[in-house]
Amino acid sequence: MLSKTIVVQNQVGLHARPATFFIQKSNEFKSSIWVEKDDRRVNAKSLLGVLSLGITKGMEITIITDGTDEKEAIEALEKLIESNFSD
Repeated sequence: MLSKTIVVQNQVGLHARPATFFIQKSNEFKSSIWVEKDDRRVNAKSLLGVLSLGITKGMEITIITDGTDEKEAIEALEKLIESNFSD
């Protein structure tokens, strides 16, 4: 199991279109992936789950991966967030 804390810097946060890109990227991996904000943890492969966190610009989130490709998954999601979802 790996985890990485990242600050979301894109203008609209992890809402609507960026959330869709995030979920599509998460679904490319076999590992279980979660997003955690404050005390809430949701499945990163669930649009409603991710949107329910209400992640906006400047918020800190933690990505947690667990599985055979956990390292690749966490690196790809970190890269996607740091690129402001212009993957």
